[in-house]
Amino acid sequence: MIWKEKYKIGVPLIDEQHQELFRRVTDFVETLRSQGEWNTKVTKVNETLAFMKDYVVTHFHDEEAYQKEIGYPALGEHAKIHNDMVQYVVTVAEQYEREGFKEELMQQFAGKLLAWLINHVAATDQKIAEFVKSKEEVSHE
Repeated sequence: MIWKEKYKIGVPLIDEQHQELFRRVTDFVETLRSQGEWNTKVTKVNETLAFMKDYVVTHFHDEEAYQKEIGYPALGEHAKIHNDMVQYVVTVAEQYEREGFKEELMQQFAGKLLAWLINHVAATDQKIAEFVKSKEEVSHE
């Protein structure tokens, strides 16, 4: 599992969702890299794709609601990054179904998903935690 404790932002719901995303993406990548015929992996791949299409929307909604609640100044920019990712997931899912469940497309998708997840949670989402800490420091002065 590629999850690291340092990725936590200190909001239990968001941290749990991030861990679930890491768990699912790690499992997805391991399925794709495992030995065996592609047709034996298709069911798991389809399950992951269906999960991702639903879960990223739920997670991004919850994360943006938290950002709104705390008055996070980069909410608009952050929401655009989320919307772009949702659009990417939907586009890949549609292409995958249209082109007949091709393995190569899923390999590319898994790589991009993994890189995006690490970069987004380890960098972009950490700015939320930094913002909260800076607000706490100001209120303690």
